[in-house]
Amino acid sequence: MAGKVRTTYRCTECGADHSKWQGKCDACAAWNTLVEEIVAPPASKRSERRTNGSAGFADGGAVLPTPRLREIVGTESHRFRTDLAEFDFVLGGGVVPGSMVLVGGEPGIGKSTILLQVAARLEAAGHRALYVSGEESPLQVKLRADRLGGGSLDVALLGETNLETILATAHERRPAVMMVDSIQTVYTGDLEGAPGNVGQVRECAARLMRFAKESGTAVFVVGHVTKGGGIAGPKTLEHIVDTVLYFEGEQSLDYRVLRATKNRFGSADEIGVFRMTTEGLIPVENPSALFLGDRADGTSSGSAVTALIEGSRPVLLEIQALAAKAGYGTPQRVCTGFDGRRLALLLAVLDKRAGLSFAQLDVFLNVVGGVQAGEPAADLAVAAALASSVYDRALPRDAVFVGELGLGGEIRPVSQVERRLAEAAKMGMRSAYVATRGQPRKAPKGLTVVGVADLTAMMRELFR
Repeated sequence: MAGKVRTTYRCTECGADHSKWQGKCDACAAWNTLVEEIVAPPASKRSERRTNGSAGFADGGAVLPTPRLREIVGTESHRFRTDLAEFDFVLGGGVVPGSMVLVGGEPGIGKSTILLQVAARLEAAGHRALYVSGEESPLQVKLRADRLGGGSLDVALLGETNLETILATAHERRPAVMMVDSIQTVYTGDLEGAPGNVGQVRECAARLMRFAKESGTAVFVVGHVTKGGGIAGPKTLEHIVDTVLYFEGEQSLDYRVLRATKNRFGSADEIGVFRMTTEGLIPVENPSALFLGDRADGTSSGSAVTALIEGSRPVLLEIQALAAKAGYGTPQRVCTGFDGRRLALLLAVLDKRAGLSFAQLDVFLNVVGGVQAGEPAADLAVAAALASSVYDRALPRDAVFVGELGLGGEIRPVSQVERRLAEAAKMGMRSAYVATRGQPRKAPKGLTVVGVADLTAMMRELFR
C-alpha cells in the first residue's frame, strides 16, 4: 500500500530487529518475544560538521536553547476538580491538564463507571468531556448513564476503535478530558497486528500520550488486568503514562479501593475508598470506620486490628486468621490480601520463637475488605491473630497491634506511629501494642500504649 509506514519486529528481550515475524529470536534464542514496531522514517537531509578537529553529526534537527532550571518561570497548571473527593485525593488534588492516566482493575469492578462519573462531573463544571467506547455500544453506555444520572447524559460519546479516527475527532472537538475504554480495543492502521497485542497497545498509548502533551487534553485510558494481576500488554505501558490507578476489592462486596501506584503529580500509594451503589460509586470519607464497621460483637478468636499508612493517611484494618487441623498430609496456606511468602516467614518465627507449631495445621489469613496489606507494620497483628486462633482465646476488641516482626522474634518500630495511634484513638481503641523502642513520647488521649520488646513478651501480655 502506497504511503504505508515501514515496520520492524523487535525482540523485547535483547532488542534485536528482524525483517519479519518468527517464533524464535535468532539473537537471544527467546521464544515469542518479537513485537511489531513502526520504523522512524530516515532523515531527508544529513549534514556533517567538524568542530575543533572532532567530528560531529547533525541529522537536520534544530538547535534549541538550554536554559538553566533557575531561569524557568511559570506556575503549575490549574487542576480540574471532579467533585468526587476520594478520586481527587488519589490524583493529588484533581485532574492535571495534559496528563495521561491509566486505570486498571478486574472486569466488572467499576472502571467504566467511575470514568463516566468523572466525565459527567467535569462536563457539569464546564470542562468539555469526550468518552470513547471501544468495548460497549453507544446504547449500552447510555443505559449506564441512565442509571448513574447526575448529568451523565450530557457527555459526548464516540463509539470507535480506530486510533486515527479517535485523534481526528479529538482534535476537532478539543475536549478538556478524554476517556478511552479500553486501550486493548484501540488499533492503528499503521501496524498489521490485531488490537490488544503488545505492538498495538504500545503504539496507541504512545500516540495518545503525545496527543495529551501537545493539546493539553487530560486522557484517561482503561487497561484490563491479566490473571497474574498486571495490566494486559507490555509493562512499559505503565512507564509511558503519568499516573497509574488500580481498582481493588471483591466484587461480592459493596465497596472498592482505588490505589495510585504511580503519580507524577502527587503522592504514590494513596488510596480512595468508594461504595458501589445503584447510582454509581460514592466516596467514603472515613475508610477506617468502613473496614471496622462489620466486626463481630462476639468474642471470636483469630481477629486483630492493625493501623497502616496508605499513602498519606492512616487506615485501620482487621486481620482474620484461622488455624485448623489439616485434613490432608500437606497443610494449606491460604492468604487473601497478604503476601503468602511473608506469612510463611511469620509462621516460622512463631514456631521457633514462641513455640507455636503449625506443621499439622491449615492456616487461612484474610484482610477484611479486600485491601492489600503490604506494609510490615501488619506483622504484629498477623502474629497476634494466629496465636489467638491456636489458643482459641479472643484478643481485646479495642486493641490495635502495630509493629514489624524480625526473624529473631524481636518487634521493630515502624514509621509515623503517632499518626497511626491517633487514628486508632479516634476509632475508639483503648490499647495499642507497639515496639518498646517505638513508643510515642505522648500517647493519644484515652489510649494506653503497651511496649513489647519481642514476641515472647507480647504472648505473656495477651495470654497470661
